[in-house]
Amino acid sequence: MVNLLANVYYKQISSKDNLSNDARDLLKTVVEKEGVSLEEKIPIKVHFGEEKNVTYLSPSYYEGIIDYLKENQIESCFIETNVLYRGERNARRKHMLLAYRHGFTKIPVVIADGEIGEDYTDIEINKNNLSKCKIAQKIAEQNQMIVVSHFKGHIGAGFGGAIKQLGMGCAARGGKLEQHAKTVPIINPIECDKCNKCKKHCPVNALKIGLFPRVDKKKCIGCASCISVCPKGAIKINWIGSISKKFYERMAEYAYAAHKGKNNIYITFAVNITRNCDCEGHKMKPFLKDLGIFASTDPVSIDMACLDKLSEREKRKIFTRGRYILDYCQEIGLGKKDYNLIEIN
Repeated sequence: MVNLLANVYYKQISSKDNLSNDARDLLKTVVEKEGVSLEEKIPIKVHFGEEKNVTYLSPSYYEGIIDYLKENQIESCFIETNVLYRGERNARRKHMLLAYRHGFTKIPVVIADGEIGEDYTDIEINKNNLSKCKIAQKIAEQNQMIVVSHFKGHIGAGFGGAIKQLGMGCAARGGKLEQHAKTVPIINPIECDKCNKCKKHCPVNALKIGLFPRVDKKKCIGCASCISVCPKGAIKINWIGSISKKFYERMAEYAYAAHKGKNNIYITFAVNITRNCDCEGHKMKPFLKDLGIFASTDPVSIDMACLDKLSEREKRKIFTRGRYILDYCQEIGLGKKDYNLIEIN
């Protein structure tokens, strides 16, 4: 009988000093056991952590992965996209400087969606909510990535892992906006000083900066460039109603688009498990003990395995909110919730 279940490889943590070697061993195991053919160039999808955050994945954890690729004459880089909200990661130059300050210097850094999220490719998917998705251009161009995720909580998605790293993490700024709110940005007329910078950057002339500044809903294409360039932070996401079943479905569909046509490998670190995301720009404390590292070729299976293993250890269901996304991911064909867990030494 053919085994239709995805394999998820797991390694317990003996010491954080060994995480780099553990990740290398897992990568090597997936390549050999799953018969994965490696491309000549394979970027590593990462999250650099927001300014003042201290629990993001340390760049030292990636060294074993990078060394394995170099040993196999494979060119690599750290690849990431600009965020939707204001901060140090919403424009390429600032984002790259933050990456360097946080120690991501061993290989080149690539911001995949341009200076402010303007570079993207429409990936056709024809799913229930979206017919196409705005995937960052330099991610859309890849045949293969190693998608490294930090498993933790998330204030909106419930939990963050491989699916969130694909869906939100690989989308251009406009794609992030489309997932979050399926709406156009809003302008606070009190904060707006009518500098017209947003208007100059809008590709479709959707900004009306008069007595009462507003965004023309009929013209707006949801690229979110205006949010990034506003010097006063007067243009914001309309969060009302943004976190719902539809939010999870749109994120899943974006994950499907980012995964589509790629021979990806997924590696997830279940360490420094905080209640909220590495996007939060302040110090957070882990609320659960470190669990281990997981690796697979299936993004749904690896997230499910993280949730199951953690819940098994804690003797209670962990991160219950947001699990609907796994059901929907399986429904649209992104991956399978059922898996074989294989522990390696």
